[in-house]
Amino acid sequence: MINLTTKEKFLLEDEKQQEQLCVDKYNSFANKAEDPELKNLFSQLAQKEQEHLDSINQLLSGVVPSTNQQQGQQQSQQMQNSQQNFMNLNSSSMNSGLQNNSYSEHDKTLCIDALSTEKYVSSTYNTAIFEFVDKDVRQLLNHIQKEEQEHGEKIFNYMSQKGMYNVQ
Repeated sequence: MINLTTKEKFLLEDEKQQEQLCVDKYNSFANKAEDPELKNLFSQLAQKEQEHLDSINQLLSGVVPSTNQQQGQQQSQQMQNSQQNFMNLNSSSMNSGLQNNSYSEHDKTLCIDALSTEKYVSSTYNTAIFEFVDKDVRQLLNHIQKEEQEHGEKIFNYMSQKGMYNVQ
């Protein structure tokens, strides 16, 4: 059982609000997206954000949830594989002069909103990490922040793949 300072409680309450917003937003976006691939991405993100929300609620109750390092390593490996596949796809599309520009402006707006959200949420975790006394809490918040950055990367990769984001 951990004892949180008043400042730490306020920071966690803010993170709780941000995570709830992410859950609600991504569930809504999953319903509104036109591309089935994007619907699936938003559904996955909503599930991960719910996990983050559950972790924050546990912290607020005085319990530091454990992070499953093995699961994190597997996800990290999957992310690296996805990045490599994306790089191969991007390289071959540049070489052939073709780029998949088939997307709806509505989906692009959802992606821009989602990417902006991930940038902001990641930055709030960055601030919070420096404000906590307990090392285990800092490590958990750092783990969540890393996952938030990975969410942003997934959104960025989707946008790049669809020609929504000019990376050249």
